[in-house]
Amino acid sequence: MIRKQIKECSECASRNIYRDVEKGETICRDCGLVIEDRMVDMGQEWRSFEDDKGGDRRRTGAPTSATQFDGGLGTEVGTTSDFYKLGSDRERDRFFRLRKWNIRISTAIERNLKVALAELKRVSSFLRLPRSVEEEAARIYRQAVQKGLVRGRSMESVIAGALYAACRRHEIPRTLDEMGEASGIEKKEIGRTYRFVTRELGISIKPSNPADYIPRFASALKLSPETQSKSVEILEMARDIELTSGRGPTGIAAAALYVASLIHGEKRTQREVADVAGVTEVTIRNRYKELIKKLKLTKAVEKSKIKK
Repeated sequence: MIRKQIKECSECASRNIYRDVEKGETICRDCGLVIEDRMVDMGQEWRSFEDDKGGDRRRTGAPTSATQFDGGLGTEVGTTSDFYKLGSDRERDRFFRLRKWNIRISTAIERNLKVALAELKRVSSFLRLPRSVEEEAARIYRQAVQKGLVRGRSMESVIAGALYAACRRHEIPRTLDEMGEASGIEKKEIGRTYRFVTRELGISIKPSNPADYIPRFASALKLSPETQSKSVEILEMARDIELTSGRGPTGIAAAALYVASLIHGEKRTQREVADVAGVTEVTIRNRYKELIKKLKLTKAVEKSKIKK
């Protein structure tokens, strides 16, 4: 079970969170609330004796990780660089013989995981995803392999689907377009694989919150904090009348940001907003019309145009 990373202050809802690793505390920089005071340190545990003079002072190994094919617990018979440290020919022959058998006895699943998890790390790094999401995706992929869900599908599409599922579970907004760009797989294929894997593994995914996409979209469009806040307010109004139900979260979020930019005189074209959100201009246009009509924002938009 993964403990969710704290994203905002429970007192003032600020996202300006500071994590003091030495004290094990999570603190809100705005109001000073100590949100958490028992953080787990996943780093090495060190010995510290007076007679220790250099050398390896680690008292434990590295933490286990689902992103390593052996969970971080396996051993390997040396590396190629170790060959040059050996003195006699007899020792070198023995080294290569042991290394060869170590590779031979690896199972097909282990070999699959070794390649797949390297690809997972690459895609995760491209998308700048946190370690917690990477670990969750690795666990999902392992379960998929163990249940034989990878057969008949490309390894890359299952990796992308697992990462997308992990992002959704951790409320880290990433679009299928972004996932497709990072993995080189068509977004439709990622979507199909994501739905298949989550269904077969019984993974529950909460509906995406459109407001989670606002900060990234606003940053890419270089919009002010006021416009960003207004777009979140528009989304809350839309949610109250169930206008967000049954609509893609990225499309409705982008449209809300487009409306807010018009109201605050920071006009961006529908093409610019669509490109950032990874949706079509038609989607922006349709959602925009729905928002200003149902939320009665036509006057506010017209008023901003007159002021300008």
